[in-house]
Amino acid sequence: MSELSIDRYDLQLLAALQRNGHTTNAELGEQASLSASQISRRIQRLEDAQVITGYAALLDPHALGLGVTAYAQIVLERHDKTRPAEFERAVTAMPEVLECFAVTGEADYLLRIVAPDLAAFSELMMKRLLNLPGVAQVKTNIALSKVKETHVLPLDHVAQPRPQKRRVKYAG
Repeated sequence: MSELSIDRYDLQLLAALQRNGHTTNAELGEQASLSASQISRRIQRLEDAQVITGYAALLDPHALGLGVTAYAQIVLERHDKTRPAEFERAVTAMPEVLECFAVTGEADYLLRIVAPDLAAFSELMMKRLLNLPGVAQVKTNIALSKVKETHVLPLDHVAQPRPQKRRVKYAG
């Protein structure tokens, strides 16, 4: 894998795009003291290197009637060659599951789920999630309130000296 150099302009660009992905290249250029065409080339390079993986509008689940957020810890009954893949395919097809991570610890997977209300969440759990391939145990936690939620990744560490084998290198 080739190494990508990230300089201070790239960091400014990434920080600005994380705050507002709708910002125009001209506005980004004014903030970074670069031309819109330079911004465009930098964005294309960051997209090609998959540092920028996409763009999306951030929606408020509560405003759309999704008032319940839950976290589910899933334990599979066994780990043969096909069971985890079957489970992952099934979970991927469930629109209520916003995130699914294979994890270490007591559970095999951690899911973030949204539902309109507790009745809908209960139905999702009892009729769908518990019936997924290989599911042995499910433990859930319902979020009571949101303390912090962000999509903005910290970038301060990129400017720090790094070991040689890293993919991203700061070019100061």
